[in-house]
Amino acid sequence: MDQFTLNLLFVGASFALYIGIAIWARAGSTSEFYAAGRGVHPVTNGMATAADWMSAASFISMAGLIAFTGYDNSSFLMGWTGGYVLLALLLAPYLRKFGKFTVSEFIGDRFYSSTARMVAVICLLVASITYVIGQMQGVGIAFGRFLEIDAFWGLLIGSCVVFAYAVFGGMKGVTYTQVAQYCVLITAYTIPAVFISLQLTGNPIPALGLFGSTESGEPLLVKLNQIVTDLGFAEYTAAHGSTINMVLFTLSLMIGTAGLPHVIMRFFTVPRVSDARWSAGWTLVFIALLYLTAPAVGAMARLNISELMWPNGTDGEAVSVEQIESDPDYAWMATWQKTGLLGWQDKNGDGKIQYYNDANADLQAKAAENGWEGNELTNFNRDILVLANPEIASLPGWVIGLVAAGGLAAALSTAAGLLLAISSAVSHDLLKGQLTPNMSEKSELLAARVSMAAAIVVAVLLGLNPPGFAAQTVALAFGLAAASIFPALMMGIFSTRINNAGAVAGMLAGLVVTLLYIFLHKGWFFIPDTNTFTDADPLLGPIKSTSFGAIGAAVNFAVAYVVSGMTKETPQEIKDLVESVRIPRGAGVAVEGH
Repeated sequence: MDQFTLNLLFVGASFALYIGIAIWARAGSTSEFYAAGRGVHPVTNGMATAADWMSAASFISMAGLIAFTGYDNSSFLMGWTGGYVLLALLLAPYLRKFGKFTVSEFIGDRFYSSTARMVAVICLLVASITYVIGQMQGVGIAFGRFLEIDAFWGLLIGSCVVFAYAVFGGMKGVTYTQVAQYCVLITAYTIPAVFISLQLTGNPIPALGLFGSTESGEPLLVKLNQIVTDLGFAEYTAAHGSTINMVLFTLSLMIGTAGLPHVIMRFFTVPRVSDARWSAGWTLVFIALLYLTAPAVGAMARLNISELMWPNGTDGEAVSVEQIESDPDYAWMATWQKTGLLGWQDKNGDGKIQYYNDANADLQAKAAENGWEGNELTNFNRDILVLANPEIASLPGWVIGLVAAGGLAAALSTAAGLLLAISSAVSHDLLKGQLTPNMSEKSELLAARVSMAAAIVVAVLLGLNPPGFAAQTVALAFGLAAASIFPALMMGIFSTRINNAGAVAGMLAGLVVTLLYIFLHKGWFFIPDTNTFTDADPLLGPIKSTSFGAIGAAVNFAVAYVVSGMTKETPQEIKDLVESVRIPRGAGVAVEGH
């Protein structure tokens, strides 16, 4: 059986499972659509949340960014996992105690203001749509590769699939679909990692193999450092970027995690307050299975790629064009070339493809001596690495098909969760909560599904020209959530001093300054070539656009406290409400706010 057929079988079987579950568990009421009827077990919810959380950025993109940068991008791991600790300790049980359907409802009721609720909706939509762009990138790449078509068509096909099961299932259907997707994605991620770790180090546990030795007895990381520095790249295990930027980036990812509405919504689906804490704990366990493996996947893939491009060692000859075109070990390159995400060019006409850092001054002398005319691996999109990894390592065809299904599960599960957050913000908070409070339940469900479809269209249009690799795009969304939603939730739970005027001013200030900083570096509304600065040359010293969310959060806190101090004090009944929420016991059934 050829690889294309195998891919279709694995992907088709997984999709049939997801859609079948979505139909079986479809939402029949608003409670089931928004919160799965409040009856999800903590372990089940933890697994669903992990799938919701481990998006295309985690499965497809993160290991690729680590592979081609090394230690500096370990901040993705620290920020995203650290954020769940914050979420479990500081937000999840208290928001569950409050007992509403959405984050915007909490903010509206806590700050006794329909304006605050609407500003929260705006913040949620901006962060969630930015996040969906990253997911649709992953969907396009995965479909493009495994259907062997251009990534553009993969994006369009993937968007239709997301619409099919997210729209009909609601939170109830998506919850159980995400459990299945977690099982698929974690299996698809770890099995090839185990194979590759065994190949390179003889250790079946990738996290341990990362610090093990290769068959020659040389430590894997020492060998990798030697190869990448020989080719003019930065040492893999050393820090090279700004420490300030790395700290701010990690902090932005952490507090952004704790402020992501589609993740917080998952804690509204459990029966009791204590279950919210247990859900967060189980989520960390399930996430750890992938996050402990990702650094090994990145390092081992980088080593395999470097050795494929220089099969005779860095002091020998580079791989020949003839070998790329005829050797089965290089067949993956031709397949990925069809997607437009991998490319090479024999610039000097010597029949070989030299892969090296042509911006390195030390390598330029060697290049001139050997007649090289620049790096000839002209395009290697970081987002393809995990999906291509089994092919690079010449693993069996069934493993490649499994990774196809896993990559799609990761992208689609998070896209569905985000679309639920967007639809609930529009239908429940904006329409039912403010504009048409007498809307029937049937009309509300229809509005939720229409808003989902509109969000998919926007995400596809913006996903055609994304502002970065999938994980980088997602990092921007985390920064927006960190700057706007997280401070409002924290102050709403732990401070009676913050009033409605302070909350509104703080959210707007945090959102606007962060959005402006991102647009100045990534282009206005992510339109290419409209940026004034780049992350290589940022506006504020070393602070990149992906790191600015932490500063935006500080602006939010400062403005909220200043404005609250200058305006009318919080009413006593709201102070009493805050005090009751701080004791996370005895949460009742959720009620709808209007």
